[in-house]
Formats: sequence, structure tokens, C-alpha cells
Amino acid sequence: MASQPAPPTVETFNLTYSFPDRSNGVSDITLSLPPRSRTLLIGANGAGKTTLLRLLAGKRLAPANTIKVSGVDPFKEGLEGVTYLGLEWVLNAIVRTDIGVVELLRSVGGDAYPERRDELVSVLDIDTNWRMHAVSDGERRRVQLAMGLIRPWTVLLLDEITVDLDVWSRAQFLGWLRRETETRECTVVYATHILDNLASWPTHLVHMHLGTVKGWGKAEEMLKEVEDGKNVIEGVTGNSRLGELVLRWLRDDLKERGPRSQHRRGPEGLSYNSPGLGGYGLEAKTNQQATDGPSCN
Repeated sequence: MASQPAPPTVETFNLTYSFPDRSNGVSDITLSLPPRSRTLLIGANGAGKTTLLRLLAGKRLAPANTIKVSGVDPFKEGLEGVTYLGLEWVLNAIVRTDIGVVELLRSVGGDAYPERRDELVSVLDIDTNWRMHAVSDGERRRVQLAMGLIRPWTVLLLDEITVDLDVWSRAQFLGWLRRETETRECTVVYATHILDNLASWPTHLVHMHLGTVKGWGKAEEMLKEVEDGKNVIEGVTGNSRLGELVLRWLRDDLKERGPRSQHRRGPEGLSYNSPGLGGYGLEAKTNQQATDGPSCN
């Protein structure tokens, strides 16, 4: 009898990560995101969102017993069913060559999941006659999203990957993600600065600042913070509760932080540039594993 798949949870336990130059990446993060949740990672540029997502995806080696995705360590035990879409996926050179949409979708399993392929083509309004060297950035991003999501996933980690979509396409895509989590066992963690059409989308919020988590929990509970009408941002009107809450967070974070130069924090780009290990006692037996780290899904 086949064992039941583990629930698609995302958990961290006092997670701390330093880059090889010993600058801080993230510090003392503890989270527990349940199955079928849709979590927004919120924070200013450089808050640690990309670093956290790449650790969750197994792109960087975290200290032992500090991360579990679907119950396993993402670096040591692999990530079957986990999809991470971040910067290196967006910059993949193949999607800028003279190649057709049909060929690209077939190359990532489109023929094995025809119903899912056709649904994504419809949701993202993709013309299967497009040639990739001749499309706009927004059209290219639609095809990339379809490529990344054709194979069914259980945990989806998204790092600012809807930035080139128009408002309608982004709304349709977010609606599709909501339906995914409502109709099957899967979980989404999404880092973004664009809050259009997100007012009622997240089930959970995570507020990041200087590599730490200042607060996290169910979205409805956290949004109660703005219901009192106090401490409104001057000159800003018409925001959703989510937009107002995020503006307050970012304003207070900036006041608390002061000049960026006074903090010893590594830039988020180090999440991509460093060869694999953080600063944790680089045991010989892990060196080769870290160098050969898992590829993007």
C-alpha cells in the first residue's frame, strides 16, 4: 500500500543564515505555514525575502533542522513537488530565442499534462503561435509562468515573477492560484511589492525587516491593525486594508532602520552569486553536496 504524501507545509525553526563573507542573510526566523495557505512575504527591498525563498527551495544550505518543506529538509532530501520561480528562472536565455510556444511547453511536460497546459494557456491568454524572440516582456512572462506551472506542484515559491504582467493577466493568474489551493492539497508562498488584486487573496502574511520576521499570522487577524482608522498615512487614500497595512509597516521599518549603511547585511543578490554554503562550519562531507546543489524546478 502506497504511503500518503506529506501535507504541503512550510516550516522554519529559528532559521539563521549568513553569506560566505559573514554578512547577515536572515536571522532567527520561525514560521509554520499550513497546507492550502496562500502567504504573502512583505518587506522593503533587501528585507530578506529572496534569501528566505531560496533557502526554502534548497538553493542554499541552511543549518540542520531549521527548515522543513512538506516535512523534509529541502536541501538534503530533495524537493519532489516543490516549484521555485525566481530570478534565474526569469532570465533563462532560451525564452529569448527564435523558438515557438508549443515547443517550449512540450519541453517541460506539456504533452503529459494536456488539460493543465490548455488551462494555463487560457488563463494567461497565450497565443501558441508566438515566436519568443518577437514578443513583449509581458507576453514572454506569461509563457514562462505556464512553463513553470504545467507540472502539478504541492508547494509553490514565487519571487516577484508577475512584475511584467498587465493588470488583467495578473488578476487571472492570481485567481488561478487561489483555485489551485482551494481544490487540491497545495501551498503558495509569494514575495511581491505589487498589491493590485491582492486585497482578499492571502490567507497569511509574513512581515520581514532586515532579515528578520517582525510578525506573521493569518491575514484577517493582522489586517485588524488598520480597522481603528488611526495612524493613517498622510496624503494616501483609497488603499485596501492590505495596502494600508503594508504602507504602515514599510514606513515604520524605514524609521527603525535608519541609513542602510549602518547595518552589516549582505545584499539580496548574494543569494544568487555565492557558490552554495552559508557560514556554518563547512564540514567536508557537505562540501560536494553544497556545490552540486539541486537545480531549479
